[in-house]
Amino acid sequence: MSSAAAAGAGAGEETVRASHILIKHEGSRRKSSWKDPEGRVISATTRADAAARLGGLRDQILAGGASFADIAAQHSDCSSARRGGDLGTFGRRQMQKPFEDATYALKGLCLVSLAA
Repeated sequence: MSSAAAAGAGAGEETVRASHILIKHEGSRRKSSWKDPEGRVISATTRADAAARLGGLRDQILAGGASFADIAAQHSDCSSARRGGDLGTFGRRQMQKPFEDATYALKGLCLVSLAA
């Protein structure tokens, strides 16, 4: 996930802009995605496998092998893959709480690994 914090447009509410790469696994809430509508691959992927895959993708990005947006477009299970993983700008209570908390805790532009 990458994140950059910015001042909100209305009522002084802080907003953030984030991009992410989502690799779903057998413990994911929804076991289907735009890449795997039947959920066959997702249901067979362990959390450890998903975390290892994310770690490898992170290493590839940090090594300059590919851009974050290109990796997200190729590998993310989220529909934001079509936008290079860009989730756009959002405020509090618009995302799942653990993701929101992690995103708001970041300062500036960051590349982090989170597995949930």
